[in-house]
Amino acid sequence: MAASDPGEKELGYEQARDALSEIVAKLEAGNLTLEESIDLWERGEAMAGICKARLEGARARLDAAMAKQAGDEDEVQG
Repeated sequence: MAASDPGEKELGYEQARDALSEIVAKLEAGNLTLEESIDLWERGEAMAGICKARLEGARARLDAAMAKQAGDEDEVQG
């Protein structure tokens, strides 16, 4: 499966993490051709990118929620 397969960008964090874990296991097991290894590596890079993007999005949502809560508390105290 190539890194540009349709629908991969819609994967959730857990799905991408699990796919990445499987890819790592296959690469560590060996018994692959060079071409298969490169394809898996590329897909792994794509999965890692998806995981990173999902985590950054979650962090942004948490930061926004915390800023809103702090703003609401300031209004109540002020």
